[in-house]
Amino acid sequence: MNPFWHNKKVLVTGAGGFIGSHLVERLVAEGAQVRAFVRYNSRAEVGLLKLAPPETRSQIEIIGGDLRDEHAMRKAVTGCQIVLHLGALISIPYSYYHPVEVAQTNVIGTLNVLTACREAGVERLVHTSTSEVYGTAIQVPISEAHPLQGQSPYSASKIGADKLAESFYCAFGLPIVTLRPFNTYGPRQSARAVIPTVITQALTQPVIKLGNVNTTRDFTFVQDTVRGFMLAAQTPGIEGKTINLGTGSEIRIGELVEKIVAKVNRPVQIQLDEERLRPEASEVYRLLSDNSQARQILGWQPQTDLESGLDQTIEWIRQHLDLYRVGVYEF
Repeated sequence: MNPFWHNKKVLVTGAGGFIGSHLVERLVAEGAQVRAFVRYNSRAEVGLLKLAPPETRSQIEIIGGDLRDEHAMRKAVTGCQIVLHLGALISIPYSYYHPVEVAQTNVIGTLNVLTACREAGVERLVHTSTSEVYGTAIQVPISEAHPLQGQSPYSASKIGADKLAESFYCAFGLPIVTLRPFNTYGPRQSARAVIPTVITQALTQPVIKLGNVNTTRDFTFVQDTVRGFMLAAQTPGIEGKTINLGTGSEIRIGELVEKIVAKVNRPVQIQLDEERLRPEASEVYRLLSDNSQARQILGWQPQTDLESGLDQTIEWIRQHLDLYRVGVYEF
């Protein structure tokens, strides 16, 4: 247990999400006092935090609200020393249909977090970006200096959020670090993402329906991403930095599907589903990280290779198939 986190008062936005729920568990295990901000709904659902062990949930202060509500964000940040801002609307296809909601949540929501953190005088704010802000790679591996390309309303909203974060560091000295995870995967991830989509279908269906299988991605296991967030919050002297979190290796989606099918060991066919195809100019064809800054500045490196990560993810999904609507296109 790292003494840095003992009784540290920490706010996690997006705490009910895939990465956020794992991060909350890790923080509790390290002895932090965690306040989990989840999007309010009338059923008082807490997202994926419901899958955390009861003894973990009992130690979390869960509050509901909306990132777009500046008063809610002020209240959530009050009294916290560290803020880990993961809250966002993250679906690219959803952003095609609802760009206003995505922009309001990701840009104005982040502005509200930044303003609240500035007013509260937090010790460190870790802001979550995404590799999608780079668009299709112009040069590889992709360093943090790579041009930003808004190839979808989602990626454009995250570029806007990143630039607001940058401005609050430059203009107001807000102690902020920006992380750019590359395609995090693992247990609990929804079928909105490609790996759970393939696994759920491979376990239960004769046909796997997919979109473009010729793109390449740099897949990072969720516990490695979580460790990156912990290090970004506790490493001194890195304010103002933007840091990639990726493995530095890529795989074509078609090859990934073959790996998963072999591990599941069921006879299946692959079928193109045009509904899952993105507009050609919006598709990001290649993502491959340069993670040298993470290694040098944070002392971070991935510890779980793709083979092991897939095994863990397949086993978890096999045991939780009831959480998925298998075969339904989730976006």
